[in-house]
Amino acid sequence: MELTIIQKIAVYALPVIFAITVHEAAHGYVAKYFGDMTAFNAGRITLNPLKHIDPFGTVVLPALTIMLGGILFGWAKPVPVDFGRLRNPKKDMLWVAAAGPASNFVMAVFWVLALKYAAFAPDSMAYPLSLMAEAGIKINLVLMVLNLLPLPPLDGGRIAVSLLPYRLARPFAQIEPYGFVILIVLLFTGVLGNILQPLISLVGGLLSNLL
Repeated sequence: MELTIIQKIAVYALPVIFAITVHEAAHGYVAKYFGDMTAFNAGRITLNPLKHIDPFGTVVLPALTIMLGGILFGWAKPVPVDFGRLRNPKKDMLWVAAAGPASNFVMAVFWVLALKYAAFAPDSMAYPLSLMAEAGIKINLVLMVLNLLPLPPLDGGRIAVSLLPYRLARPFAQIEPYGFVILIVLLFTGVLGNILQPLISLVGGLLSNLL
């Protein structure tokens, strides 16, 4: 059954908001663990979505991509991290960056389990729960794979900076001011979807086989 736009938004709203906001909170939590209290002091290590929502990136853009049928795209307000305050900035940067995609993987697992539960739920709940679970799986896999692309300021870009030797890490990190512009161009030219779709299918297949 084809969903109306209102129904699509109702199904995707909670999975989208929590996929994006938990991702950001995870960065702050791991930064605190490695010695940077910036996010903690700013009140950003919380699961309260209101602390993380960016009106355009968390609400408007994801809604547009859902309605238009493209690759889901969006962001929250970035959690402030002062990498210079980490105990070992270059090494610890990897773990802070990886925390976001890791949280999306965990949430994808949660939604897979919710999808399995939906088969045993009361009839009135089974169909909407299965739709929401499928949306949650899709959203979290998209955000995980997207954020692992090796392009600053995405998490994959920061992971690459952490792993590269200093002589390569510095010039690579200088791409960051142009990273979102590059992403938007890739999104609207369709190139981003062509890059992400095979990777999302691969990870989704592996997750399905594991669970």
